[in-house]
Amino acid sequence: MAATPRFRTEISEGTDRKHPVDETLPPLKMFTSGLQHVAAMYAGVVAPPMIVGPAVGLTAKETAFLMGASLFTAGIATLLQTLGFWRVGARLPFVNGVSFAGVTPMIAIGKDRGHDGIAVIFGAIIVASLLGFVLAPYFCKLVRFFPPVVTGTVITLIGVSLLPVAFNWSQGGNAGADDYGSTTNITMAAVTLVIVLALRKLLRGFLQQIAILLGLVIGTLIAIPVGITDFGTLGDADLVGFPTPFHFGAPQFEIAAIVSMCIVMLVCMTESTADMLALGKIVGRPADERTIEGGLRADTLGSAISPLFNGFMCSAFAQNIGLVAMTKVRSRFVVAAGGAILVVLGLVPVAASVIALVPLPVLGGAGIVLFGSVAASGIQTLAAAALEKGENALIVATAVGIGLIPIAAPDFYHAFPEDLLVVLDSGISTGCVVAILLNLAFNHLGRKPEGGEEVAGIEPPKDPVALPVAH
Repeated sequence: MAATPRFRTEISEGTDRKHPVDETLPPLKMFTSGLQHVAAMYAGVVAPPMIVGPAVGLTAKETAFLMGASLFTAGIATLLQTLGFWRVGARLPFVNGVSFAGVTPMIAIGKDRGHDGIAVIFGAIIVASLLGFVLAPYFCKLVRFFPPVVTGTVITLIGVSLLPVAFNWSQGGNAGADDYGSTTNITMAAVTLVIVLALRKLLRGFLQQIAILLGLVIGTLIAIPVGITDFGTLGDADLVGFPTPFHFGAPQFEIAAIVSMCIVMLVCMTESTADMLALGKIVGRPADERTIEGGLRADTLGSAISPLFNGFMCSAFAQNIGLVAMTKVRSRFVVAAGGAILVVLGLVPVAASVIALVPLPVLGGAGIVLFGSVAASGIQTLAAAALEKGENALIVATAVGIGLIPIAAPDFYHAFPEDLLVVLDSGISTGCVVAILLNLAFNHLGRKPEGGEEVAGIEPPKDPVALPVAH
């Protein structure tokens, strides 16, 4: 018997038209749209190894190798998510890359230990990822505790939490540099922002959809005479380079390191769940338990494979959700093309260096639009969350307030143990946990829903044909 299709499309029954998520685009459009996703995430992928490498005692060349490996493994993880196999992969336009959540604990694990430190980090990631893979079918059942009042709050926090990254890029990215926050850097960010907005206003069709990419190209060209474009990376890069398996030695396993990375994995799984729910809403294919299970399996399998090629733990990249929301290009094959580009960049260091030519202030200007789009999507979701009913407004107010603490007061939790900071320093994670607990307390415990699911902030589906259908 033929398998039942995983999803119904938004198109009325009786037609053969595919859901926009499953549509393929012309090759040129596929490539340029995929490249736009790579441009949006590139700095986020290379930043963790750029920070961790020197902290554990690696040389500049070894750190560059780590960056290339991270691009390669991010590409593999993205392909697992978008194309998938068996029950692995969300099969949504979902981008995966190196998680920032692991930076602080990885530095604590490997500080000044050189290759041994990296080997211990990789061993801990492998164990934590395999455990996450086993837990995925159970973790995904939490989806019923993510009604619009929760998902809207988390999506909003994702966007707001990412904006400081764009602001840091706009200032130059390196707080220790002499030109950090200079008028030149901030002006370039502002110019890029204006260019992106103007292109979105003036262009039509496909060109409007790649306005971010065009804005980055134009901004980089303008930055050349300004003097903030660094061509040095091109001269130092090798033409071809493969991330040799276990380049830094066989993985080592230490209990404390494993426990620490298991906490990071739970944080990543929580954020990925929220991101999948957000993306499903944006592309018109709501993420059900099966979708989230597949997505979490791709996250954890990609993370388990990553250390083999000298990469770190992989998780969802929320900035690319903003790109999907802004461009309205919903095809998962576009993001798969981006994953293939990432693999090539990891194998061809000189190609990766071309992408690295985009100055961080230019990327920061575009990032304001990207990350702001994520927050706007969250606000749109909250508009449908029945805030006038029960204590839903109170849930949002409290969760957003607590989620903003790491942004508004970065040193708020400075006296807490470092292991707890993995969770507390992520406004997305803390806001998500608070929203879930308060939704349980006010809308589930001790109360029977009246009139359907609206008491819990869940609106009954208006168009059942648009909802996902499990196998």
